[in-house]
Amino acid sequence: MSPTAKKKAVMKTPTKVRTTPAPEHESFARARPALRKKSAAPLERLRKVCLALPEATEKEAWGEPTFRVRDKIFAMFATDHHHDGNIAVWCKAAMGMQEILIDADPERFFRPPYVGPKGWIGIRLVGKVDWHEVQALVAGSWRMTAPAKLAATLPTAD
Repeated sequence: MSPTAKKKAVMKTPTKVRTTPAPEHESFARARPALRKKSAAPLERLRKVCLALPEATEKEAWGEPTFRVRDKIFAMFATDHHHDGNIAVWCKAAMGMQEILIDADPERFFRPPYVGPKGWIGIRLVGKVDWHEVQALVAGSWRMTAPAKLAATLPTAD
């Protein structure tokens, strides 16, 4: 069989068809049931925080909810990402803030994979969560992502 014929044969191979309905977010299907249940409340609370920001939208990417402004990501929810056990939000942080937060409280903050080298911060959403702090950090990430005129519409925290 020629290389071209092999390629065509591979392309005609039927793909696996899902027989059960897809969960709302694929990562929840991978997560253990207890972790899935544990992540539902933090996700709902995070949705309220993120979607309260001007022009914020939610879109699934990589099997997880992402929050965007004008289609640019400012926050991502992560449930047991690569089986790390975390229920967290990842968001942009001001230059130098990542190190300050992690050094101050490594139980709450961490350097997330992929985007951590770009200064993003991971915030664990389990245990006692300071939702005012989460809101402030997410709002800061939104400001860094939104166009300048739109960002100017969000009042700064005192």
